[in-house]
Amino acid sequence: MPRNLDLPLIGIVAAALVVALVVALVATPVVKNLAIRVKAVDVPKAGRRMHDHPIPRMGGLAIFLGFLLSVLLFLDLNAQMRGMLLGAVIIVVLGIFDDIYSLRAMFKFVVQIIAALVAVLSGNVIETLSNPNVFSADPYWNLGILAVPATVIWIVAITNAVNLIDGLDGLACGVSTISSMTLLVIALVVSEGNVAILMAPLAGGCIGFLPYNMNPAKIFMGDTGSTFLGYILAVVSIQGLFKFYTIISFAVPFLMLGLPIFDTCFAFIRRIAHGQSPMHADRSHVHHRLIDMGFNQKQAVAVLYVISAILGLSAVVLTTSGPVKAMLLLLALCFAGAISARIFLGANGKKNDGEKPDEKGEEK
Repeated sequence: MPRNLDLPLIGIVAAALVVALVVALVATPVVKNLAIRVKAVDVPKAGRRMHDHPIPRMGGLAIFLGFLLSVLLFLDLNAQMRGMLLGAVIIVVLGIFDDIYSLRAMFKFVVQIIAALVAVLSGNVIETLSNPNVFSADPYWNLGILAVPATVIWIVAITNAVNLIDGLDGLACGVSTISSMTLLVIALVVSEGNVAILMAPLAGGCIGFLPYNMNPAKIFMGDTGSTFLGYILAVVSIQGLFKFYTIISFAVPFLMLGLPIFDTCFAFIRRIAHGQSPMHADRSHVHHRLIDMGFNQKQAVAVLYVISAILGLSAVVLTTSGPVKAMLLLLALCFAGAISARIFLGANGKKNDGEKPDEKGEEK
């Protein structure tokens, strides 16, 4: 439960956001200097890279510090939250070592499963899903023995999905801000105070880091930040969304995290279709295709912000609206789908004759 601070919930949420924002804003230059000292630097050496000079990474440590301090100040931690934070520490430590030493993918995958299990064994479990079949007599599915593996898959998948979209300056950080603000609004609407107070520091930390990460980036969040953001969004969505036995609970998490989920699914399908490993890195992510269409980095990031915001708004509409929600959702998804189809079907080989894309950014 929130601490008794004699403030309304909105005030606590705002204070938690501001504290995390200020901490991240102040800590980022310190983390940048630390990253340079420990050689956590991204050196462009492949065609997939979007920058042309070395840039320090590991900046996600500043987001984590802002988030952690704010959570400790404004929340009494129950077993679920302690498990989530312990798992987050594991993810951040893994990210730090990966940003310095570039660890093997399989080793990272195993550690991510361990971090997910820490959260799951602390009570963060998807035990029930709403039944999307409106004609069924059962309004929800009880996962039973599948609850633990399904939850681990969800956490690890979202952790990596956010990591995979971290390919342009400010992209993953901005999309995570939109996703966390979406969940914050939904939590306030359904009176989930703890979830709202958890999301406020996450959004605040991202906002505090963004000035250093927007194009041209002074520092990258690295795996330290992208996997941490994905992990927290995945675990908190379990606490705040999956437990509601309504049809909306099935769709809302997928809308809130729609962009990273869509991009990751498309990347895996594309790689398997070409006989490659799903983990094989390439230059065909959604942000690459926007660049290939002739957008510069700022324009590409803006387009993806809009798509993510539309999906987030759809999630809020599903949670709050009456009979019109289906129509509003359909229109929003059609609009997002039209943009996505234009990107994926019409991108090949098109470049603007004018301004050359500003090739700075990090890549997955």
